[in-house]
Amino acid sequence: MERGAPVEEPTSGASGRIIPVFRNIRRSVPSPASLLRVLLFLHSLALWLLRFVRRRSPSASRTAATAASPRRRSSRGSWSVAAEAEDVLRRRAIAGRVEMVTPSEEGGADVACHCRTFVFVGPRRSALFCRSWVPVSGDLRGIILIIHGLNEHSGRYSHFAKQLMACNFGVYAMDWIGHGGSDGLHGYVPSLDYVVEDTIKFLEKIKSENPSRPCFLFGHSTGGAVVLKAVSYPHVEAMVEGIIVTSPALRVKPAHAIVVAVAPIFSLVLPKFQFKGANKRGIPVSRDPAAMLAKYLDPLVYTGPIRVRTGHEILLLSSYLQQSMKSVTVPFLVLHGTADRVTDPLASQDLYNVAASRHKDIKLYEGFLHDLLFEPERDEVGRDIINWMLRMLQPQSL
Repeated sequence: MERGAPVEEPTSGASGRIIPVFRNIRRSVPSPASLLRVLLFLHSLALWLLRFVRRRSPSASRTAATAASPRRRSSRGSWSVAAEAEDVLRRRAIAGRVEMVTPSEEGGADVACHCRTFVFVGPRRSALFCRSWVPVSGDLRGIILIIHGLNEHSGRYSHFAKQLMACNFGVYAMDWIGHGGSDGLHGYVPSLDYVVEDTIKFLEKIKSENPSRPCFLFGHSTGGAVVLKAVSYPHVEAMVEGIIVTSPALRVKPAHAIVVAVAPIFSLVLPKFQFKGANKRGIPVSRDPAAMLAKYLDPLVYTGPIRVRTGHEILLLSSYLQQSMKSVTVPFLVLHGTADRVTDPLASQDLYNVAASRHKDIKLYEGFLHDLLFEPERDEVGRDIINWMLRMLQPQSL
């Protein structure tokens, strides 16, 4: 794999779309002096808007809101609170109907399991939609928590859950805020730190219900970045035997250097604004046409343009992880496809090279794309993950 190979700019991950954050800015920056004038203007505009918002009368705002007739969208195109709540209920109903046990392929035997969905209330009182797959046998080797990637949802991992159950692992999964059947505007993440906190609280809940079971954390793409930040807290690392990250979003670069300066301002002033100029040709994330079709027809997969705050949060988390790779001490397995155009496989190699973990492994799949568990060789990838977990559990004779 050549180090000079191009890697796509920030992407929506699950939808496979490019996120050209302020891509066109580079065409309108003739000189450093012009850049400075633009930044000063944007900074002044942001301050003026903040002062205007603070001076508005709360009572007047409530009166105006009450007088207005219910609408799906305001005159500015933003979702109303009522429409957002209605959409959450719609998505939650769809999430509850997602098939959790996939039919056996090639005559294989089904795994008897207790499958259920439930709602977990997170630290900010958000209702987070969750799933669990637990073998009926009850003789569990361990449990694994699945943290999905940006714009997708936990229900997509039923095939992987079936593989895990066949090896006596209990499986739990949680939809992020703004994803799947969870609360929030679809596809909008006000802070990835919220997702990290929700992941930690969910882990604590599952561990309290399974105090004697070894536990693993799994994260895909941006979910892998979330898992890596979660285990940077010592008390979280102490709760798990190890983590598995597939195609982690470790190195995300903006379209232009000015984005680093401008993105925080736009994120503050227009957090939910969508970049409608994003490349509408989805980046291939799987070599399996059926998997690609199923993904883009899934009503719970967000395929709209990314929102400003969400893109900024990805940049922040990526920057944090680049600076903290050397301090990673948790046992981990990192998996990446060499043909991934969404996240950088070289960044996964860097994580493996510099992390301080005593137990660390990496596998790069030649020619594989971004969604490893949805590639034609998905069962091979699943077996690699399970075999690694079994090796981690050998000292405990489980």
